[in-house]
Order: sequence, then C-alpha cells, then structure tokens
Amino acid sequence: MYAVIFKAKTNALDEAYFNMAERMRELAMNEYGCVEFTAVTESSSEIAISYWNSMEDIKKWKVNSEHLVAQELGRSKWYKAYTVQIVEVLSEYKRGENIGN
Repeated sequence: MYAVIFKAKTNALDEAYFNMAERMRELAMNEYGCVEFTAVTESSSEIAISYWNSMEDIKKWKVNSEHLVAQELGRSKWYKAYTVQIVEVLSEYKRGENIGN
C-alpha cells in the first residue's frame, strides 16, 4: 500500500476548484485504483492523503489528461506552493470504527 501526501498553501479557492476536486476524487477512485482519499482545507492550508495499491496506479493517475489540466490550474491559479510525497505504508494499527472514506 502506498500513500500520496499533498500539502499546499492555497490562494482563494473558487467554485471551479471545488468542482474540480470532486471530479478528481471521483476519477482517481473509480478509474485509477485509489482506495481511499481524505482532504482537509483550513485557512490557507490544505492536506490531501490518498491511498493506492501500487506505484503503477499512481504513475498512471499522474499522467491522466484531466488530472494534468487540474495540475496546471493548481499551479497557475489555486496554489501558492505545494509539496507531494509518495510513501510506502509499512504498518497500520486500528482501534474502533473505520475512520476512512
């Protein structure tokens, strides 16, 4: 299992941003094997964590044509700065109910 951690400092987020974010989540989960996606925006900070079964799925997702458009809009309009980390999940512990999506 892999996690993609996206952290950003945002500009003003408009309706187009939220529509695009919803579409990207839908596309990643339904067509590219994303198994869970969680995002939180607070003030001018955003963090999104998505979970994937393979690096191949992540690589295919990165070059999807709609995702490329979203990435360009993010760079030019919605984000002041961002970082992306891809990590391998080596261990997981749970207690209580599932808190994922």
